[in-house]
Amino acid sequence: MVGRILILAALGAGAAAAIGIRSADMSAEAWHVDPDLGARTGKPNDYLVAEGGDRPPFVSSLAPADLGARLDAVALAEARTEVLAGAASEGWVTYVQRSGLMGFPDAVSVRIVPEGDGARLTAWSRSRYGHSDLGVNKARLERWLAALEAG
Repeated sequence: MVGRILILAALGAGAAAAIGIRSADMSAEAWHVDPDLGARTGKPNDYLVAEGGDRPPFVSSLAPADLGARLDAVALAEARTEVLAGAASEGWVTYVQRSGLMGFPDAVSVRIVPEGDGARLTAWSRSRYGHSDLGVNKARLERWLAALEAG
């Protein structure tokens, strides 16, 4: 009897945690951050594409608006991804992408600015929860950048 109660309590706690994670507020004020100015936590749960980051900025021969349109198509084609704030067409956007099972939210902020005849893209993908993301944020940005390179 006590075992069943403990199992039910654990299942209830797990369900409550899942509901809390899935309904977690991702406020634009907290998460819509310029990747060039964001303050990293030092935890291995983010990936930065910028000067001094994990990878240098992505440079494209496309005009900023065209690169933004392509980025939007790549990002929003992935499941459970939506725009939190800004717009790629305006050069600064933050997406939220949630994991499949638990719905853990990750914020992906992207800045696109003119560079020569093309554009320069910086991006910062980071997890809201946890210490390590097991490489999810890096894999996401590398996948998006590969898609942008491929056209």
